[in-house]
Amino acid sequence: MNELLKRLGVSPEIQAFFSLSADLTFNYGDDVEEFDEAFHRVPTTQNLWVAGAEQADHIIITYSAMEAVAFLCFNRHRYPNLGQLAFIAIGNKLHPEQVTWIRQTYPGAKFTMVFGRQMIDQITAIKLAAGIKKFPVQVYYENNRVIILHYNVQRVFDAERLSLHAFQETFGLRPRFRTGKPIQALTFLDQLKNNL
Repeated sequence: MNELLKRLGVSPEIQAFFSLSADLTFNYGDDVEEFDEAFHRVPTTQNLWVAGAEQADHIIITYSAMEAVAFLCFNRHRYPNLGQLAFIAIGNKLHPEQVTWIRQTYPGAKFTMVFGRQMIDQITAIKLAAGIKKFPVQVYYENNRVIILHYNVQRVFDAERLSLHAFQETFGLRPRFRTGKPIQALTFLDQLKNNL
């Protein structure tokens, strides 16, 4: 059991679920995410970090492996059967190859997007959900507004009110993708670190 994670309140069950290494490195294939008390390095890569059940029917997607760990710490009560879950971290930037792999690997799965509370997080969740649904969009930011184009259909969102839910409602996307947002911080990892 990792001592830093123990101090942060990460249970032995959650540490075992993610098969966490003593040095808290997370393999993305061509790069690694590293976490310690003094730093957190998240890679920018076309590859993904994946943990959990191979045949999962509920996929939780985050920007980092440590965000996935923190999310599960705060939401363990919502998932009684960990054997139905898989977690994916995309790294610092969403790539089209990542979206294609997720769509092909988990057809018909339920998805929860966990990207924090900032506008860029909302845009990432929207682009990812649209890509999984094969619903091509272009996203622009102008004068505190976010403009989303789908072929010749344009919708304008106030930047402060932009959300995956608003996007899905406006464009009528079903099935719905869910989001997970922390209550007390910008990210679940920030909320977890505040416990130190």
